[in-house]
Amino acid sequence: MDTHVPEGMSRSQAYEASEDVGRNPSTRPTLGDVINARLGRRDMLRGALAVSAVAAVAGPAVLAPKAAKAQAGSFAFDELEAGVSADHAVAPGYSADVLIRWGDPVVKGAPEFDVMNQTADAQEMQFGYNNDYLGYVPLPVGSDSSDHGLLVVNHEYTNEELMFPGLGRQDSDAQFSGMTEELVNIEMSAHGLSVVEIRKVDGKWQVVPDSDHGRRITTRTTPMELTGPAAGHDRMKTSADATGTQVIGTVNNCAGGTTPWGTIVTAEENFHGYFLGEVPEGHAEAANHDRYGVPGGWYTWGTYHDRFDVSKEPNEPNRFGWIVEFDPYDPTSTPKKRTALGRFKHEGAESVVNGDGRVVLYMGDDERFDYLYKFVTAGTFNADDRAANDGLLDEGTLYVARFNDDGSVEWMPLVHGEGPLTAENGFESQADVLISTRLAADALGATPMDRPEDVEPNPQTGKVYVMLTNNSRREEANAANPRVENRYGHIVEITEDGSDNAATRGTWDILVLCGDPSNPEMGATFNPATTANGWFGSPDNCAVDHQGRLWITTDGNDYEYSGRTDGVWALETEGELRGTSRHFYRVPVGAEMCGPKFTPDDATLFVAVQHPGDGGKEWPEFGRASVFEDPSTRWPDFQDGMPPRPSVVAITKDDGGVIGS
Repeated sequence: MDTHVPEGMSRSQAYEASEDVGRNPSTRPTLGDVINARLGRRDMLRGALAVSAVAAVAGPAVLAPKAAKAQAGSFAFDELEAGVSADHAVAPGYSADVLIRWGDPVVKGAPEFDVMNQTADAQEMQFGYNNDYLGYVPLPVGSDSSDHGLLVVNHEYTNEELMFPGLGRQDSDAQFSGMTEELVNIEMSAHGLSVVEIRKVDGKWQVVPDSDHGRRITTRTTPMELTGPAAGHDRMKTSADATGTQVIGTVNNCAGGTTPWGTIVTAEENFHGYFLGEVPEGHAEAANHDRYGVPGGWYTWGTYHDRFDVSKEPNEPNRFGWIVEFDPYDPTSTPKKRTALGRFKHEGAESVVNGDGRVVLYMGDDERFDYLYKFVTAGTFNADDRAANDGLLDEGTLYVARFNDDGSVEWMPLVHGEGPLTAENGFESQADVLISTRLAADALGATPMDRPEDVEPNPQTGKVYVMLTNNSRREEANAANPRVENRYGHIVEITEDGSDNAATRGTWDILVLCGDPSNPEMGATFNPATTANGWFGSPDNCAVDHQGRLWITTDGNDYEYSGRTDGVWALETEGELRGTSRHFYRVPVGAEMCGPKFTPDDATLFVAVQHPGDGGKEWPEFGRASVFEDPSTRWPDFQDGMPPRPSVVAITKDDGGVIGS
């Protein structure tokens, strides 16, 4: 197994390459193959720009630019110009204010950030690195306040070459030559989550200093409980935890969600990269670890902490790759890894209350040719008793999706004893099904997807939107991806039967195929009303605002083909303008756009700017590798000696109105 960061790649580029590996050995038809069958081979060969293929995929509205331009649409802002610069930018009439940055105080009594003298203990109290998912819960509890609340932030991973002075890029090719135990501990403390109390004062958001709500959850020190069917199983036990029910920390927290009862669910994604060593020969976990890419060898944590060395603790990886739930209102609460929701490279877990009161969470497994899932709780949501919902995520049914060429989608239950999920096939219990979720989904014949990331249900329309970021390993073109080495991605729209999110069948369509529509070779299917600034590639996270409008953030708007950074786009989903996109916000050079989260009144959009200054060689104005001493940008401080700092940005309309209106 390849366990090193490819030469010349930054950490974010290496993770992107890892997600591009595609460890699924299944010979099942991919989603692209299914679309090919649905549309017909001849239409596929003509490409998605062929009239029949475009009409079938995106609907007749795409073929009517005059009518589309005459319709007002859902969004009324003046579009931002796409491009690349050292600073961020937002549409005219809006302000984008940095709210909190890596190293800023979070916990009461935290020291001020000293970038030249970092310590793990200080980082345990300060805002972590590479902020990703954002959750907003109002204060007080149970209110719908849009000017006072708690901001919950995931910290996905670290870039040593941008964090630490004099270090440079650290990977296995360089044998982690500059890393020390203290630097490793700082990294572990920079992972996890932050909970920050924020308040809007005179139209501007600010962090409430020394708040009793301030909390850091980290990989290094935070105790967590394993719950659900896999808790206590022998495969979850280690030398440090003979019960198989306790684990320290969470890692690679990517997207997530906020439950209807106000807790946060955070997704453990690329956990494989944190493990070193070799699985002992003949160990029972060898095949399962291989399916997840364990050990990845991206960090040298296992050099100083045995639990991240699989030769010493081969069961430890099984304790990561879960959805973690915790109560942001209670800084003393113990986070719980809810094993009933399955173990894979979770991107997110957005939820919706079904008509019968059950809660449905949608989740993607973010790797090429892996799967789309949903979880339906056994119990029902209690809106009158918040505490009664504790444990709701421990019982229910996990499903994986199969997309059929007749336009239907089938949700197949991952339940021990049903179909091939039996002891004869290596699944002795429901715990085995969940610890080896990928292998179980393989056995059911799920449809391999093109890197499913964020999945967002729209409570107003009943639609479910699936972000499929890209798939550069595609070798044959088809109507869904009318180019080899697909770098642009697409968005799938699911309609569940009877508007029942718990249904086991539904239908699917494609909202847009991404890329530059002016370049026929890309085969993009944006509505012709989309301007040269409005198209995007590599959809990653998304948000549905409280008016039912869809907003997209991207990860992978490659300078080489796009001439633009990642950012936020507003995307029409209904009517004659369906498939029309408008550019709203862009990140500084090297950054990825994460978040996004609206306040209940839609007057603020919080976004997370992750790894600003990463890379640099691809940007002609810089043209070299970006490191602490010489970064491609010093956003957001723009101070000599201060490296770029991942930050959360609060976007508001200058007149105080609804975002996008």
